[in-house]
Amino acid sequence: MAAFNVVDDVSLRAIVAAANRASSPVIIQASVKTAKSIGVGLLTAMFDAAVSDSRVPVALHLDHCPDRRVIEDVVAAGWSSVLFDASNRDLETAIRESREVAELAHAHGIGVESEIENIVGVEDGVGSDVIAHAYSAQQVVEAAQASGIDLIAPQLGTAHGVYHGRPKLLPERAREFRALSDKPIVLHGGTGLTTQEFQAFIEAGVSKINISTELKMTYMKSALASLRRCEQTQEWDPPTLFNEIGGAVETMAVGFFEIFGSAGRA
Repeated sequence: MAAFNVVDDVSLRAIVAAANRASSPVIIQASVKTAKSIGVGLLTAMFDAAVSDSRVPVALHLDHCPDRRVIEDVVAAGWSSVLFDASNRDLETAIRESREVAELAHAHGIGVESEIENIVGVEDGVGSDVIAHAYSAQQVVEAAQASGIDLIAPQLGTAHGVYHGRPKLLPERAREFRALSDKPIVLHGGTGLTTQEFQAFIEAGVSKINISTELKMTYMKSALASLRRCEQTQEWDPPTLFNEIGGAVETMAVGFFEIFGSAGRA
């Protein structure tokens, strides 16, 4: 399933529109930075309004969160799931704290994604450009079972942000995880992969694919083009700007639904 990191109401409504246009389920994600800048309460209300007449399933997920106070806030707000990012903890601490987060979230019917070995790259201020913790697939699965989390986000050779050169991808590692556990596998760092590379991961058993940088690039490039036209014409109309950004983000998302094979399945 495709999961998109939105940044405001324009991108949020565009992703929901794209999902309905493609008849695809979708996961709306927010980074800790976005959740804090908008506010959990307002962001929750924005989501509820955007999906009020949706014809397809839409979930709301907190992405890459090492801060348990923010997790407590979104759990109280009734979001669908959270990613507890414990990749900056040692293994024993990561398991213990993941178990505590899972107990809290599950008591409210909320799912938990777990990252205990860090996926390279910094996204919205969270992460690292070096591998700090790396484990065997068996260790990651045992940690997931011990903590009771629902989804596993392992290192699969991808990275957050824009690739400079081709990454060494590890779809075979995703296949190893699928052989060891029935917990869904999450692919982070999806921006920049080819259709064939995405499909290799899907065939290997990946269930959720995150798209963040591509949305931001589409959003900002559309805004830049629109503002340049405004500068040339001296016609400054914010609603036109928002409509053009939303249209570009919607078209981008529909393309990913088609690549991932979820279009027409809602």
